[in-house]
Amino acid sequence: MSAVAVLGILGIGILLPTISLGEGAMTYAVRKSAAAPKIDAVWDKDPWRTIAPLRLENAMGEPPSHRPVVQAKIAYDGEAVYVIFRVEDRYVRAVADGYQGRVWEDSCVEFFFTPGPRPDDGYFNLEMNCGGTALFHHQKERGKDVVPVSAEDFAKIQVAHSLPKIVDPEIEGPVTWTVEYRLPIAILGQYAAAVPPAPGAAWRANFYKCGDKTSHPHWLTWTPVDFPKPNFHLPAFFGALVFE
Repeated sequence: MSAVAVLGILGIGILLPTISLGEGAMTYAVRKSAAAPKIDAVWDKDPWRTIAPLRLENAMGEPPSHRPVVQAKIAYDGEAVYVIFRVEDRYVRAVADGYQGRVWEDSCVEFFFTPGPRPDDGYFNLEMNCGGTALFHHQKERGKDVVPVSAEDFAKIQVAHSLPKIVDPEIEGPVTWTVEYRLPIAILGQYAAAVPPAPGAAWRANFYKCGDKTSHPHWLTWTPVDFPKPNFHLPAFFGALVFE
């Protein structure tokens, strides 16, 4: 079903270019924010308070023994996209302490996106552990034409996180954590053709939660990924972000 059809069902009056989505793919309406959120990792502040979350409820691989409750919200303005994650979790760790490190092995949330309607043009993967340490690349396919986003450019992204940078030993008991960031649109255009967020524009994307080297590994997705083992690098299964 195209994003236009999905939005018609939802009653959202936005005309879009035709977007072909896979079976079960999700669509999220991204609200334009009149006031930029303060980047402080607080989930229930304005303007997030009135923005509906998306939920990461699909598992890849074997059914996980630990399934955290994961939500994310996205907003935009004329200069940036804003993202915040909230995770009700256990078995939390963060040991990667340098940019472009192995953050996916920690308690990690990930935003994979193509800044436009065609995922075969390549995609960004912005992966961030619970301590705010990140990996940020652009690539055509997994491991093909990989271009790391420079440390200089990543420094332009404001990041906030509720847990310490290093979480070791692992927190076994229940803990809720958040990460939040402001992603300037100007950065993206240095690595790929980017459609600026604006009413009626659409990006393709998926959101993930993982913890490969935690004591209870798991791989969760927002929009379903039909693949027999965990693999987040499958842009054919991306859903749609539609800018209001």
